[in-house]
Amino acid sequence: MKIDRFWHILRTTYGYQSPPRPRFLVENLHGWATFTYYSRLVAVVLKESITARKGRYNRKAWASGSLDVFKVVEAAGGIFHVSGLNPLAAQQGPLVYVVNHMSLIDTMILPCILLAFDHITFVVKEGLLKYPLFGSIMCAVDPIAVTRRSPREDLKTVLAQGQAFLASGRSVVVFPQATRSDTFEAASFNSLGIKLARKAGVPVLPVALKTDFQKNGRFIKDLGQVDPHKPLYLKFGEPLMVEGSGRATHQKVVEFIVKNLKEWGADIKSGP
Repeated sequence: MKIDRFWHILRTTYGYQSPPRPRFLVENLHGWATFTYYSRLVAVVLKESITARKGRYNRKAWASGSLDVFKVVEAAGGIFHVSGLNPLAAQQGPLVYVVNHMSLIDTMILPCILLAFDHITFVVKEGLLKYPLFGSIMCAVDPIAVTRRSPREDLKTVLAQGQAFLASGRSVVVFPQATRSDTFEAASFNSLGIKLARKAGVPVLPVALKTDFQKNGRFIKDLGQVDPHKPLYLKFGEPLMVEGSGRATHQKVVEFIVKNLKEWGADIKSGP
């Protein structure tokens, strides 16, 4: 399936469901899903990195590369459930997407969905731009890079660069958690995205995802095993205008994410 066909599905059905495919090897041969995933993923990232270094990484190229990662996940036994895209199709103007963060795969699969409706950029950790191969792809899409060393300086960076992107009509994707985790902890889910949306006068759109299909590695966080028995869920909420200080809007975003994660059987950490 090419990107135009995928975008047509998203724009007309407002979601996506992985089609049935043979699962004998990924479910019965130990390690086959993980081998399939990483061997194919490296090939995709290498190809996309070469394209990015040549200065040819436009919106459609980025989306096509992201869709290739989608296909890698499905080849390794992953099953996608994408829903709630109606508001994106109806939205006029840029948004701040506020998303929980489970695995490295999040930044690779979201573009092919969001780019069907919008021009976007990501707020990413500065170190991600220095990753072998993948770093050149991220640099090519002009992200907002933060150090994670000084929250105050990171806030200044996001507010300044984020407002410029939003003023140009480009939406911004924010992962407010300090680090990706398969356990959602509301206390560590900061209000950076809310602050940016409030400052720029644009809506916030919450996104709940469950992508622990790719686990975080014990020794190398980016290289965990994959589990084909864990479906991938991505659900998009309604746009919310930030009111007052933004606390009530932030709470609504957290509630949307927690509600869906609970329905999908994810781990939720409550309390201090």
